[in-house]
Amino acid sequence: MVIENGNKVHVIYRALYDSSTRRHFLGEVVAADGALCRLEGYVFVLDPESDLYKKKPEKRITIIDLAESGYIVNVLDKNVVLADVTYKYLENIGRVATDGKDFILDINEFGPKS
Repeated sequence: MVIENGNKVHVIYRALYDSSTRRHFLGEVVAADGALCRLEGYVFVLDPESDLYKKKPEKRITIIDLAESGYIVNVLDKNVVLADVTYKYLENIGRVATDGKDFILDINEFGPKS
């Protein structure tokens, strides 16, 4: 199986138009049937005023078909503590998701408003 229970993923919801809300989801697969996954984790939403992604503090559960074309999915190391991940700008890299320790995910290749 390509995706399994316990895998951690970073999901970018593709925007359908310029004024779409920019959302990301960072979560752990708690159930999977093929690419259809039940994920538990955190939502990040772009605040257009500050141009920063803000993490919603409460954990959420969502169901996503990771094979659908509306998502960009990165599989993360199983050791990443999801609750510690925030978004920051790092000099010479740009926007990243990081736990402030070893984990850094460069998300610039998806554009400035990913």
